[in-house]
Amino acid sequence: MGTPLFPFALTLLAAVTAAPAPQVMREERFQTALAEMDVSAAQQACLDPSIADSDRRRQALRDRLLALHPVIDALDVVLANAEALMSCGAPEAAAVVLNRYLPKAGDERRQWLLLRWRAAAAALDYRQAALALRRLVDGNLAALDAPLFPDKPLPDQVNGLDQLALHEAALGRNSVAVEVQLLGDLSGVQGARRMARAAQWLDADQFEQADQLLETALDQAAAAEAWGLAMDLLHQQKQLQLAAGGDAERPRQRMERLATVLNDRYALQQLQPEAEPDPLLRSPRDPGGHADVRPSAVAPSP
Repeated sequence: MGTPLFPFALTLLAAVTAAPAPQVMREERFQTALAEMDVSAAQQACLDPSIADSDRRRQALRDRLLALHPVIDALDVVLANAEALMSCGAPEAAAVVLNRYLPKAGDERRQWLLLRWRAAAAALDYRQAALALRRLVDGNLAALDAPLFPDKPLPDQVNGLDQLALHEAALGRNSVAVEVQLLGDLSGVQGARRMARAAQWLDADQFEQADQLLETALDQAAAAEAWGLAMDLLHQQKQLQLAAGGDAERPRQRMERLATVLNDRYALQQLQPEAEPDPLLRSPRDPGGHADVRPSAVAPSP
């Protein structure tokens, strides 16, 4: 016979709560250790709550990292120092350290610029982030249409051209963002998403161009059977046409047809508010809804 769940849970909870909390390093010891820390030790300390247990101590660790190498003559030293500051949540300081070193041409310059881009992006310094990406390819922006870190696993891959377009848009340079975004591969699902972003950044007086971009994006989403993306594109097109003074009837009808094919009852309810409520749908706060937190609530019907 197995162990009853409830007593076992109580036993586990008691074991967890009885475990001693990690002891925070005393201030005198912290100051002594701080004065002796190298880059690696300071980086690890930043990530250890028993050492960096306050904003004041984390700032002291950042100051230590900034002071360690006022003059840098080797790439590995500057990269390690900047990476440590990034780990410490100080991308602005990482940029300061990187600027202490002039990288050589080739792979050394690429490594330096990629970290300079990461530091600027983390600090929301979009101007410097965009500049780093442009310098990375010496102005040949089409070369940015590739993963910036090709050795990383697929979910971690970042496309340089998309990042540059986003930086330009964040700077309010929407026309540049559109131009950059449309330089890349515009086929398939990736191309559909790029055209949707470009359409979003176009000015109000460029309605026809934006609408055509969305039409092309819809064709590609449909060809790839990316129906969720297609619904998002139709919603964007509906909002675009309404903002331009139109009735948006065509995208609305297409949304209804797609929702019907997909049996998306919720979308149909939103598109047809005048229709009889769908008995299979419920408000989140109705009995059985996901926001009904009463003890008697039952699981929603499939």
